[in-house]
Amino acid sequence: MIIHTGKKLYTCQQCGKSFILKGHLNRHMMIHTGEKPYTYKQCGKSFNQRGNLEVHQKFHTMENPFTCQQCGKSFTLKGSLNIHMRVHTGVKPYTCSQCGKSFAQSGHLKVHQKIHTMESPFTCQWCGKSFNEKGSLNRHMRVHTGEKPHSCKLCGKSFNKKGTLNLHMRVHTGEKPYSCKLCGKSFNQKGTLNKHMRVHTGEKPYTCSQCGNCFSLKGSLDRHMKIHNREKPNRSP
Repeated sequence: MIIHTGKKLYTCQQCGKSFILKGHLNRHMMIHTGEKPYTYKQCGKSFNQRGNLEVHQKFHTMENPFTCQQCGKSFTLKGSLNIHMRVHTGVKPYTCSQCGKSFAQSGHLKVHQKIHTMESPFTCQWCGKSFNEKGSLNRHMRVHTGEKPHSCKLCGKSFNKKGTLNLHMRVHTGEKPYSCKLCGKSFNQKGTLNKHMRVHTGEKPYTCSQCGNCFSLKGSLDRHMKIHNREKPNRSP
């Protein structure tokens, strides 16, 4: 009956958050105490809930029971599949109330909103650059340390960002989720699709400062500049 009435009788004395069941409060308290009683023996990582441990185990066993019917990519969690489907559908349910920009994931919206508040409390001690999330600072530090913690299990190549590893995996899987609506050609990265669209639009955003010639790709401008610098452009045999 408590579930139906919505009464939350159990309140955390540290943060004020309330819960319907005492067991939920007990699990919540582990956030404050740091208690993590569920440990995965293979890697030693600990969790405060059994469900989180079970999810983590699937990453070790490579168990991916949820498969995208459009591109064949598989996921450990159903929620991850649901988020991935937005790549194909283009759905962006999270909208910034200040500028109207939309995002596919709530976390991306939260990061974006800090741009409006100019909140950047985390500063790199090496170069002074500031970030609005500690995780962003940690990823940035890899530029200085050269750390590449994300490795491809198929070819061994390492990357400093998980997102870059995910993009690399498309080389092995052949996944090309970004399709040109004009000619049907598909690409594994959105940026590559954007460059391809210039073939249809005729857009040439890169201009030579010396002669005014325009190019659709930055690489084409770089090769052109060698003419002015009296360098022979590299030519494939």
